[in-house]
Amino acid sequence: MPSVSTQITFIVVGYAVLVVVLALVVAFRRGERPGWLDQMTWMLEVLLVIRALAGLGAFSGDGPDSTSTYVGYLLASVCVLPIAMQSVKDDRAPWSSGVVAVAALAIAVVAVRLEMTA
Repeated sequence: MPSVSTQITFIVVGYAVLVVVLALVVAFRRGERPGWLDQMTWMLEVLLVIRALAGLGAFSGDGPDSTSTYVGYLLASVCVLPIAMQSVKDDRAPWSSGVVAVAALAIAVVAVRLEMTA
């Protein structure tokens, strides 16, 4: 059975892919960024904080192979979405949904890399 952090990573990656797909659909339809997309993005951030807290358990015992890389991925995983959402806070144009899609895709990649370095 996979560890708890691995299971949370599966959930984070799946949810991030869902956010990417929905954000791209909104962007390609050239509609304003809806409020529910913002809510989904912040829910993804909550999942990432939970994943980061579970990831701190990797330091018990031997710890990760490369501590600096692991800590960097942990920090990046919780910082990318708030920075992206802050950059498009006052703009609801279609391109802002693209920013959300790119940020969520980056989060999915970081989550996978975080799991690989644990």
